[in-house]
Amino acid sequence: MDENDQLDAAFAALAHPARRAILAQLAKGTASVNTLAAPFDMSLPAVSKHIRVLENAGLISRERDAQFRLCTLQTKPLQDISNWTDQYRHIWDARFDVMDTLLKDMKDSDQ
Repeated sequence: MDENDQLDAAFAALAHPARRAILAQLAKGTASVNTLAAPFDMSLPAVSKHIRVLENAGLISRERDAQFRLCTLQTKPLQDISNWTDQYRHIWDARFDVMDTLLKDMKDSDQ
């Protein structure tokens, strides 16, 4: 999978709130599939599908430890997303500077 395909897969995986919540849990440390499923009002097969999407996107890895399937967060795809978005940061910063100036002007005109 090339870099663009990897980014596409990562963004698609992050599009679902349950998958983002799973990643948030994994940011705290490795967890079993059952542990990841506990906070959700979903069946184990439904959570397993979300985990499979995350794994296919390279955002997590799974390994077997006795009878448990342990999931671990993989940070490289998240770093790739951060690097991609950073190239647009100057645009956001400029727009926020303009908005800040407008808000200050509005506040000054009210006084």
